[in-house]
Amino acid sequence: MEETSWYMNILSNPFFRGLAVGIVLWLFFWFRSMLRIRELINNVKKLREHLHTKLEIDSAENERRKLEIEKLKQERDNLRNMIQVLNQKPGRQEIRQAQVYQRAIDIMFEKAPGFAPAWQITLKEAEEEMQNAERGIIPFFKRITGTPARGHDEDFETERKKALEMKSSDA
Repeated sequence: MEETSWYMNILSNPFFRGLAVGIVLWLFFWFRSMLRIRELINNVKKLREHLHTKLEIDSAENERRKLEIEKLKQERDNLRNMIQVLNQKPGRQEIRQAQVYQRAIDIMFEKAPGFAPAWQITLKEAEEEMQNAERGIIPFFKRITGTPARGHDEDFETERKKALEMKSSDA
């Protein structure tokens, strides 16, 4: 019986009772924290897998975009080259039209003596406008539609009057 009294003596002591309750509570919370740590580790693994998958998808998308950008740049350069080639190679119809205009100008020089100064002035203005258009000074739309630049009509009228005055003074 002494052995049972020794156990009973320890269990009846309030310090050891408190120690036993503390150890039981500590084991309970420790076990609970271990389960929580295991759950958090599994969540971290899942999140890493999701992140890895997302990065692979984004990487593939970025690669596709890079390839598309390179393709578009190549296409743009090809179109630029085609435009330059087409600008340098006038078509058969354009050459014929230019020859017709040149012949008409030659006839006008012979028949109308006052035509030459007005024509030279107008030709010079047209060349300046085309150079400005090629440099981008005149908007592309105006160049295509052929609308005259501001002040062009006034300058033309002034030059035409000067040419007519010269013609009348020569006659």
